[in-house]
Amino acid sequence: MIRDKMRHLSVTTFIHVLFSLAIVILIATFLLFLSWDKDRQKLEEYKRFQFISISFLSSLQTSPKKDALKKLYRELRVLPLEGEEKNRVMELIAQGGKTIFTGGSSIGQVRVFRIDNNHYIYVQRMGYNLMLKDNREKNYNFEFAVAIGIFLIGLLLLLYLAVLKKLSPLKKLHQEIQRFAQGDMQTRISYVYNDEIGKIAKSFDDAIVRIRELSQSKNLFMRNMMHELKTPITKGRIVVEMLEDESTKKVLVRAFERMNELISELAELERVTTHNFEPNFEYVMLSEIIQESKELLMVQQANVQIDIEDQALATDKKLMALVIKNLMDNGLKYSIDSAVRLQIHQGIIEVVSKGERLEHPLSYYTEPFSQAEKRSAGFGLGLYIVESILQKLGYKLVYKHDKGYNIFSLLPENRKEQRS
Repeated sequence: MIRDKMRHLSVTTFIHVLFSLAIVILIATFLLFLSWDKDRQKLEEYKRFQFISISFLSSLQTSPKKDALKKLYRELRVLPLEGEEKNRVMELIAQGGKTIFTGGSSIGQVRVFRIDNNHYIYVQRMGYNLMLKDNREKNYNFEFAVAIGIFLIGLLLLLYLAVLKKLSPLKKLHQEIQRFAQGDMQTRISYVYNDEIGKIAKSFDDAIVRIRELSQSKNLFMRNMMHELKTPITKGRIVVEMLEDESTKKVLVRAFERMNELISELAELERVTTHNFEPNFEYVMLSEIIQESKELLMVQQANVQIDIEDQALATDKKLMALVIKNLMDNGLKYSIDSAVRLQIHQGIIEVVSKGERLEHPLSYYTEPFSQAEKRSAGFGLGLYIVESILQKLGYKLVYKHDKGYNIFSLLPENRKEQRS
């Protein structure tokens, strides 16, 4: 599960998570080090003061000489306090000095006080009392550790910002690719650096230029082809009308009609599948759409059964009429009884015709120029056009076979598919 979530993370989010974890780990390690260093310093202080206690209470004579005391002061790195300075320290200790060490024996006692980050050692022994100031050099390990920790965290933050800055062109690249995907064929992708992102940007830009050239060539070919075919078809129809053989005339007329249908389907296909095409949505009655579909279909009324209650739809009237016309035409061509029924079931428009179940999934028939085996009544563009239009109108084409009937349903995308 974690692996699947990681696969769906964006690169930027992954970097955020990675550097956040790195900073948290670094801070946790730094705090652990400070805690360990604090405990180490306490232990060192305890050993030092214990050694001082032993030195003054055990090693010295009852009345030590000054030279011996001075030597001990140097070795222990302490400074003796006398007179007013000693009295002032005694007053401070009485007012709020904190005792951090106490040691003693039968011959005396040693106490260590902390006042304003200074340590004072009070030695009480038979024969003399001493007030000493700890004169050891200050340990800068803590400050040094804090400086290193801040430096490492700052360095990590700088690396984090540098990586984000390096990846920032990906956002612009994504926006430009999205504009191209939405139909802006004039989009160009530019990136000035010759790194991996620059190479990707250049490859996309080359692909966009190539796709634009192919699209222009395709549009030019389609228009020229449809224009060139219209003239011979029109002339052929005129010539056919002069024939006296009705059977031959009927066959030729139907052939020219199918050629006209192909040209119309190709023209509609080119118009609908362009990226910048937008449907003209309006509120229109379903009965008006069906009436226009029947006019486009040009079949006998007895072959089409309408079982629909009239209602208003927010859609493109011409496109929805073309969808229903193609579905009814498809049903008439491939039904057993050459009849089709248009109905509404649970608020969903359905085109029903009697026939065998489709041999392939619906996706096979919505590909351009695809037909079932041994069927040559069409060009295989009907369902492809239907699918392309429905995507623009916010519908989905759903197929099911129930009790010997093929049912094609127009399901709005915000509704779940109902399975039989």
